[in-house]
Amino acid sequence: MATIFEDYLAAADAAMALLASDEVAARWDEPSACAGFTVGGLAAHLGWQVQSARGRWSPAPGPDAPLTGLLEHYAGAAWVGADLDAPVNVTIKETEEERSKAGPAEVLRLTREARDEAARQLAAMAPEDVVAMPWIEGRAVTAAVLLSTRLMELLVHGDDLAVSVDVPTAAVTDSAYERVNDLLVRLAARRHGPVAVLRALSRSERAPQTVSAF
Repeated sequence: MATIFEDYLAAADAAMALLASDEVAARWDEPSACAGFTVGGLAAHLGWQVQSARGRWSPAPGPDAPLTGLLEHYAGAAWVGADLDAPVNVTIKETEEERSKAGPAEVLRLTREARDEAARQLAAMAPEDVVAMPWIEGRAVTAAVLLSTRLMELLVHGDDLAVSVDVPTAAVTDSAYERVNDLLVRLAARRHGPVAVLRALSRSERAPQTVSAF
């Protein structure tokens, strides 16, 4: 099984290949498969999942910073379960649409720079090393937790963007999908209950209408 570092970099590479595609550039200003996003806005959001970790590979902020686990992180995320028109989601869409104004080439350049920087820094790290959580001041996570959050976003939004421009979703490592699917099942079970997830995966005749993790 690949390491979380290898899975993350593989997913980042797949994202960059999609960002570099003629299909994405040609449909940059068109609506995407995600409500409220243009293709360009969604592409910027995909690239941000690599860019957002840039410069975060430093020791956690202070010895007393609480160490946050992966599921605990999502339990406190304001956007989880929020409506599409909730302020947190509106802000995300507006921010990414603004970033998209830089154009396909610049979004790709920033993403590639961040990926290359991460590769250099991760080479000297271990998954259990503690780092800062970029989005929550004073919170610390392991490198594995931080990259797991980015990996989920890269796979989900990579699929969103591929569907938006009618190209096949890129294959990443099997272990990347295993990690993300395991996370989504756990989040779905916490949201809908374990029996609902069990039925959704095993009994179509009793499956609930949805067991979406978010």
